[in-house]
Amino acid sequence: MTATLSAPVPDHVPPERVVDVDIYALPGQADDFHAAWKALQDGSPDIVWTPRNEGHWIALRGDVLAEVQAGHERFSNQVIVLPKSVGELHRLIPTTIDPPEHRPYRKLLNDGMALAKMRRLHDAIRAVAAELIEAVVPTGRCDFTGDFAQVLPIRIFMALVDLPMADSGRIRLWAESMTRPHPPMPFEEARAAFFAYLDPVLTARRAVPAEDLLSEVVTADMGGRRLSHEESLSLATQILIAGVDTVVNFLGFAMLFLARNPQARAELAGKDSNAVMAATHELFRRYGLVTIARIVRHDIDFHGVALKAGDMVCIPTQVHGLDERLNPDPMKVDFARRAARHSAFGSGVHMCPGQELARAEVAITIEEWLKRIPDFHLADDADARCSGGLVGQVNRVILEWQA
Repeated sequence: MTATLSAPVPDHVPPERVVDVDIYALPGQADDFHAAWKALQDGSPDIVWTPRNEGHWIALRGDVLAEVQAGHERFSNQVIVLPKSVGELHRLIPTTIDPPEHRPYRKLLNDGMALAKMRRLHDAIRAVAAELIEAVVPTGRCDFTGDFAQVLPIRIFMALVDLPMADSGRIRLWAESMTRPHPPMPFEEARAAFFAYLDPVLTARRAVPAEDLLSEVVTADMGGRRLSHEESLSLATQILIAGVDTVVNFLGFAMLFLARNPQARAELAGKDSNAVMAATHELFRRYGLVTIARIVRHDIDFHGVALKAGDMVCIPTQVHGLDERLNPDPMKVDFARRAARHSAFGSGVHMCPGQELARAEVAITIEEWLKRIPDFHLADDADARCSGGLVGQVNRVILEWQA
């Protein structure tokens, strides 16, 4: 996506609700992605309007954001990417369809990524994590982003869909082109590249199904029918985008935090798997990173403003966990926090079906890393600047320790 010039302020937008910010390039974002969003939240009304990216609303409080996410009767998923002109090209399922049409597609994904199935992957995740960490322990240094974060979740995911790891680089390039401002290739070209890549793969899986997620997609019973080839391409593309981007970037934020906080490392070191898994819930609250949107179905009054049919509402999920009205002292990572409220995995009918896999990958990474490298710090040549997009990221986390 590419940010556009300012749009005129519509008549139904009160002047006091106008904030001239680009959601993909907030002031201070390069220094701290989450602090930039927190500053916007603290200095603004609960819902504001920006003329950037063709003009849209931004929900800035957890309760407002949760209403938009879960309220498909008023807020449709038909367009979930900003700017709106780019979002209208997205058309991937099931993320851009609403209930009740959404339900059978979502059931397919829920079945394919059921909790029991994801738990059976834990040993494989642990083995890959241990292999990658053992390889760098003697060196006293690693490019965590390139050597680990961009490898572990993608290796697990590529096995889940039974695609060669050698293809992961171009798949991630296409995914980034559909999730980043100023992409390396145009949105439509990236979408077309996904479809061209998947076309023969899905045809082959339909003819000879195997025990993998893409085979489940093309052979699933959709109420007496199977997915059309076009539906399969769309759904499989959405699966690949989700599988090669979000956890990669979350791991960067999590390890950056641990590198800067020896007390947090000491608190987690030596804890059992259940305790580390519980701690990751707090990290997901603190470091949410997905910024998507909804389109208003019909004219409504909403939290003190008039929303018109066709208006876009941005829902930056990171602000939910950072809302002090819901989570006291929200910028502090507190592993003893109970009942934290956040939207790191979305909410409502579009809750992320891959959340159990994501939690496991992050928790096992932290557990296995601290077993072998309990004390480490950010290297001087790391690039801890942040970038925006549909998924926020730390540019390059490089870590050092005493070998």
